[in-house]
Amino acid sequence: MIIKKLELMDFRNYMDLDLELSEGVNIFFGDNAQGKTNILEAIYLCCTTRSQKRSHDKDMIRFGEDEAHLKMFFYKQGLDRKLDMHLIRGKKKTIAIDGVPATKNTEIYGMMNIISFSPDDLSIIKDGPAERRNFIDMELCQLDREYMFSLSSYNRALLQRNNLLKQIFANESLKGTLDIWDKQVADYGKVIIEKRDEFIRRLNDIAAPIHKNLTDGEEELNIRYIPNTAADSIHLNIAASRDRDILSKMSNVGPHRDDMECIINGDNARVFGSQGQQRTVALTLKLAEIELVKKSVRDDPVLLLDDVLSELDRNRQTQLLSSISGIQTIITCTGLEEFIRERIKCDKVFKVDDGHIKELDNY
Repeated sequence: MIIKKLELMDFRNYMDLDLELSEGVNIFFGDNAQGKTNILEAIYLCCTTRSQKRSHDKDMIRFGEDEAHLKMFFYKQGLDRKLDMHLIRGKKKTIAIDGVPATKNTEIYGMMNIISFSPDDLSIIKDGPAERRNFIDMELCQLDREYMFSLSSYNRALLQRNNLLKQIFANESLKGTLDIWDKQVADYGKVIIEKRDEFIRRLNDIAAPIHKNLTDGEEELNIRYIPNTAADSIHLNIAASRDRDILSKMSNVGPHRDDMECIINGDNARVFGSQGQQRTVALTLKLAEIELVKKSVRDDPVLLLDDVLSELDRNRQTQLLSSISGIQTIITCTGLEEFIRERIKCDKVFKVDDGHIKELDNY
């Protein structure tokens, strides 16, 4: 997949932008708060319908305007494609693919494969289970449409079940109506658990040698899936937890409580890892994602690197930059020194200044 062109109107601090990208390495540099990350956010939004910063749609519309329009022109599997997206205050976003309105925004999942890496991705390692579940979900939803459907259906059923549990706490006669939601939560949850387990196993097989290489053979990484319940017993465990769920007015069993552990030489990186070790694990996960996407869809993902080089030492910078060979990459940074010093081939270089972008011929 190659993103050929991006057009933005009233998105963040861009009033009107027409940007042609190289299929190789694209560098956007400039001072902080000029709009570099907004380019990456627009691409990520077009590919996933979500902001990687988890911003609301209304917050991405330029100040003083009521709507934003994004167009992304891309090439995949021998075809030129186009995606249109409208963000409108007070309304749901609308999406059209090749001029045909999408009935569901999730239709674009799997159409494009994107991998984003920023300093915030340290949260995958050092924060709570929700960050690690989000990491798993975002990649699996791009790779597996059945998983995306099961996750969406599970979340809807879980919401209905939790609402009902709150009502039952005040009116016990409604208890029998839990059966239908118990079954849906268990059925969809079983699929989620099985697919997460397979994903983590595949990710670990790829990540372990990458991490060993990054640490000069000194560290063994083992990524473990920690399910809240086994897939085969989820129906029984949900039934057994019913009384506890009614008392607590929430569902205590299911994949919404899963976790993932990153173990370095037998110790949990979240608890015992130094910040340097946590950075290395986060980098390992992203490099492993690239290889996993290649193997799964037989195509290269688009890689977004948001000011990460300054967070990595020389060895890890080299490992990351060497991994992007042949992959379309969009990089933001405050300066070009590291690229010039390391003689990294930059196919296009853009200077970003207060929502204005200028392509440089010489740098």
